[in-house]
Formats: sequence, C-alpha cells, structure tokens
Amino acid sequence: MRKVKLIACAVCVIVVAGCSKSNTATNTGSSSITTTTNSSFAKGADIGWLSQMEASGKKFYDANGNQMDCIALLKSLGINSIRLRVWVNPAAGYCNKADVVAMAIRAKNAGMRVMIDFHYSDTWADAGTQTKPAAWANLSLTDLETAVYNHTYDVLSSLEASGVKPTWVQTGNEINNGLLWTTGEITGTGAGGPANYAALINSGYNAVKAVDTAIKTVLHISNGYDNSLFEWNLDNLKSNGGKWDITGMSSYPSTTGWQANNTSVLANMQDMIKRYGKPVMVCETGMDVTAASTCQQMLADMMTKTASLGANGLGLFYWEPEAYGGWQNYSMEAFDTNGKPTVAMNAFSTNY
Repeated sequence: MRKVKLIACAVCVIVVAGCSKSNTATNTGSSSITTTTNSSFAKGADIGWLSQMEASGKKFYDANGNQMDCIALLKSLGINSIRLRVWVNPAAGYCNKADVVAMAIRAKNAGMRVMIDFHYSDTWADAGTQTKPAAWANLSLTDLETAVYNHTYDVLSSLEASGVKPTWVQTGNEINNGLLWTTGEITGTGAGGPANYAALINSGYNAVKAVDTAIKTVLHISNGYDNSLFEWNLDNLKSNGGKWDITGMSSYPSTTGWQANNTSVLANMQDMIKRYGKPVMVCETGMDVTAASTCQQMLADMMTKTASLGANGLGLFYWEPEAYGGWQNYSMEAFDTNGKPTVAMNAFSTNY
C-alpha cells in the first residue's frame, strides 16, 4: 500500500468475477465455515505513520473520549500484532531504522507481536513502483544482493539487540512484478528477469535467517483476489529457487463488492496452500472510512474465512487504521475525525 493508492470499485468487481480461476472451488459464504478460537491468529494493524502523526500533535481517544496512547488503545480494541514498514534512507527520517526500532520497542512493551515490512526503497514501494534506494541505484546484481542482505541484517540485528524479536518479516512490499526495478523486475522493458528476482528475495531471506531462524518470512503480493497473478509470480519464484515461508496478500475491496472479493481471496488462499505448501495471511486491508459498518462486516468475514484455514490461516492486518482526519490524503482509516475508533474496529474484538 502507498498513501495515494485508491481501489477502483468497478475494476475490483470485474477482476474478482473474471480472473480468479479458483472461484468456483470454494465455500462462498462465511456461514458455512467453521472457526475455532486461535490465540496465535494475528489481528493486526500497520501503524507506520504513527510516530509522524504524534510529532504533528495528533491525539487518540477511546469511545468515551479518554485520551490514550494509540498502541494501548489498539490493544484494548483487540489488536495483538503491529506491522511497521522500513525504508533505507527516507528523506524525512520516518520509517528509517531508528524510527522502526523505537516503534517496535513500544509494540513489544505493549505485548504485541511485530511484523517488519522491508520496502527496499527510500520511499513507497508497491505494485506500481519499486524504486531502488538512491545509494543502490547503480549497483550490479551481485552488489545489490549484498546491499539487500546487509540492510536486512542490520535492521533486524538492531531490533533484536533492543529486545524485539519480530515474528514475521516481509522481504519486499507488494512485489507483484518483482522488486528493486529493473534489476529484480520479473518482466518488462529492461527487466532483469525471474532469476534476478529470486536471487534478491533469497538475499533478504538468508539475512533474516542469519539473525534468527525462527522468524518467518512473508512474500507479499497485492490484489489477493487475483489467483493468476499469484500463481505467475510464485511459480517464477519457485522455479528459480526462491525461498519464503508465508504467502501474504493485500485486499482492499469496494463497499459494494466486498463479499465477492472475500470469496475470491479465500479461494486464492486455498490454492496457495495447496500449490506451495505454505500458510497465508492478509498483510493489508482497508475500506473507506465513510462505510465503517460495512467495513466491520468485511473484516469479520475476512478474518473468519482466513481462520477457517486452521494453522494455515495466520491472520489479518488493517493498513493504518489510526490515520484519521485526512492524514496524508488517506481515506481508508478506521478512526473518526475526532481520533476515536469507528465501529469498523469492533471486528477485532472477536476471537477467530
């Protein structure tokens, strides 16, 4: 996810109907799914903007108007896991190593598990943009592999030295067509190809495991409804020796097409588990803040569907629920203009 990305409802509905070839091979209603309580199920929030919001003077309040620390407030609402993005050398400083370590310590002290999301960029990396850090722009493939390894190892070592052991680490963010373009781009003009893609993913993977073999790596692709995209990407990765532990996806459904979207996401999850033998999770989701009740239904349904996969369904993260009041032009927050949680956040109070 990047701050200006919006989901086109019509496109989402059309693609859900036409692109997910597993659509007809799954349960279509949450009522037919049996879910058991799983204390390890991640009910998460990405809060990469929080330190910047706090520095700007933003405050957060519970439903009764009592001011609270945002992380403590999220925990009181049922959130048990925090996701933080890390950039290599961001212009404003936020989301750099020091900022991420400070935020991760706060999350850990609140009893939260932590996911670290490496963008391998100085700024937003997503399905449409995978820009190399300026300092890496002219590196050869071999040197770029080394840079990925060293950056990953450095951040994670700093976290562990600070007492934070991440549960999950993303080796790239929404890497639909690879990462670190064009060297690690799978296809396109000047693309390095799938072998380069796998080599760079493995650099991140190996660095994670060198710090701590217990940390699980996540391969994150957007458009969780798009089964063909996932098969294409991961078949390329697998055939070139790429390594990952968990298949992660984004899902930003429209307010009118969310049921079909969630059904297609579940079908894709089931296929990913069957094809690659790895668990799955929703790394990002959200919905327009003006549809909070609908968002609550969508979240509850998506978490129920994910949890129905048992040990293979690891959880869900809401992307920047706390980013209220038009922060950075984002409109899919789950807090109102007064800094209070909307009813959408009620979905996280349930065990899945």
